Amino acid sequence: MTERITLTRSNSLKGEVSPPPDKSISHRALIFCSLAKGSSRIKNLLRAADPISTMNAMRALGVEIIDRADEIVIKARGLYELSEPQDIIDCGNSGTTMRLLTGLLSAQPFFSVLTGDSSLRSRPMKRVITPLSEMGASIMARQENSLAPIAIKGGRLRGIHYRCPVASAQVKSAILLAGLYAEGTTTVVEPRKSRDHTERMLPAFGAKISVDDLSVSISSGAELYPVDIVVPGDFSSAAFFMVAALIIKGSEVLIKNVCINPTRTGLINAISSMGGNIQILNEREVSGEPVADILCQYTEGLKGIDLPEELVPSMIDEFPIFTVLATQAEGITTVRGAEELRVKESDRISTMARELSKMGVEVEEFPDGMSIKGPVKLKGAQLNSHHDHRVAMALSVAALVAEGESVIEGTEAVDISFPGFYEVLRRLSV
Repeated sequence: MTERITLTRSNSLKGEVSPPPDKSISHRALIFCSLAKGSSRIKNLLRAADPISTMNAMRALGVEIIDRADEIVIKARGLYELSEPQDIIDCGNSGTTMRLLTGLLSAQPFFSVLTGDSSLRSRPMKRVITPLSEMGASIMARQENSLAPIAIKGGRLRGIHYRCPVASAQVKSAILLAGLYAEGTTTVVEPRKSRDHTERMLPAFGAKISVDDLSVSISSGAELYPVDIVVPGDFSSAAFFMVAALIIKGSEVLIKNVCINPTRTGLINAISSMGGNIQILNEREVSGEPVADILCQYTEGLKGIDLPEELVPSMIDEFPIFTVLATQAEGITTVRGAEELRVKESDRISTMARELSKMGVEVEEFPDGMSIKGPVKLKGAQLNSHHDHRVAMALSVAALVAEGESVIEGTEAVDISFPGFYEVLRRLSV
C-alpha cells in the first residue's frame, strides 16, 4: 500500500542519533555465517526488509537461524551442506541478496530460482551472470540472461581472472563467493575501488583472500569457521542527518557509531570540499571495520564543486542526499561518471532531477550525472519516491528546508533500509 507524508520547514535539528546497523555488512554477515561450520552470533543486525530477504533465503537453503531480541544465532553445517530450496527464493527489493546468492548458488550441486519485486526484476543481472557462466555455472534468465527471475543449475566451477567493466561490490562479492568453491584461484580486478566489506570480513572466517590495490583473489579449499560479528551503524543512513544538519539553520547533530570504511565515505570528502562543518570523533575499530562518531553543524556559504569521478563509487548510495546538499551550495555542483545510478532501485539521476525541479531547482541532466545551480530557496511540492528508499529520505530532508508544504508519496520504501526514520526526524526537531 502506498504511504505518504506531509512535511514543512524545520526550525533546526538538535541532538544525537544512532543510525540503523549497516545494510551491506548485515547481508554479508548473514551469508558468511551461514557457510561456517558451527554457531556464529551477529549483534546489531539491521532488521529491515533487505537483510530479512537474505535471512529468509539462507533459511530456505537449510540453515538454522535463530532471531533473538539481542542477537542472531546461526547454526550452520559448513560450505558444502546447503540444501536445495523447495520453492523459488524471493529476494524482495534486494539487489545484494540476488547478486550474492547467484554467486553462491552457482557452486551448489542443485537447482534454484531467484526472483524479486518488480523493481528488482528490472535491474541488470548480466553483470554477475556473465562471469559466473565463464566459471562454468549453468544460468538462465530473462531477456538474454540479463533480468530476473534467474534459474541456476549449480555445479563444479573453475577459477577465472575477471576484469569487471563496472566498480561493483555486489559483482565482486558474487564472484568471490563462487570462488570459495571454484577449482584454483579466482581473481577480480575493478576499474575503481568498490566497497570492500567482503574482503575485510571473509578472512576472519578462514577464507584465503589476498588484496592488491584494485585486484582481489580468493583460493578454494579453506574451511570456514564460526565468527561473532558486531554490525556498526550504516554510513548511508547517517548521510541524511549529516546533510540535514548542514543545511537547516541552527542545527547541530552528533551521529554515533558510524562505519567510516573509506570505500563508503566519499560524501565526507565532498562535504569537506564544499566547506561543510563536519568533524570525525572517537575513531575506533569494530569487527574489522573503522567506526567513529560524526558531528555536523549548520554551515553558511557552502560552495558548489565538480565531484571527482574517483569519489563516485564510494558515495553511490549517497547521491540522492548529495543532490539536496548541492541545492544549498553557492555556484554549480556537477556529478559525472555516475551512470551506475541509472540502474539502482530507481534511475536516481532522472528521479532526483525531476523531483528537485518541482521544488524550483535548476538541474541539467547528463547520461552519467547532472549539474545543479545553487543556492536555491526550495518550494514545497508534490513529490514521489519512485519506490526508492534513499530518494524518499532525501526528498524528506529537502522538504525540511523548503517554503510551504511538501507531500511525499511512496514513503513505505523507507522501511527497506531505515525503519523509524521519520520518528528520528521528529525527535531531533526543536
